[in-house]
Amino acid sequence: MPYLPLFLFAAVYGGAMLAWDLPWLIAIAYLVTSVSCFVAYAVDKSAARHGAWRTPERTLLLLGLVGGWPGGVLAQQWLRHKTAKASFQRLFWGTAAANVIGFLWLSARIFAR
Repeated sequence: MPYLPLFLFAAVYGGAMLAWDLPWLIAIAYLVTSVSCFVAYAVDKSAARHGAWRTPERTLLLLGLVGGWPGGVLAQQWLRHKTAKASFQRLFWGTAAANVIGFLWLSARIFAR
């Protein structure tokens, strides 16, 4: 069930791509930001284990907001990081929803002509 949002977004993205003929650059941007977000979670998890300087939650949330949330979902599941903190989860899913809404709104305004 934790991967359901990823499958739903893939379906929404695929539909938007077919409906509005989105450029591949958008998919590449999602991929790059998702990988960056995953790496940030991995660095933070490692720092947490070693008692080192942590990545601020604000940074992780910002990376998710700008399109890296799919990588954040994978990192949370695969690395078991930031899954138990309810306040972070609420903010994370809020930023993910804001990103998807923004993606649809911008895509419809720019490419639906």
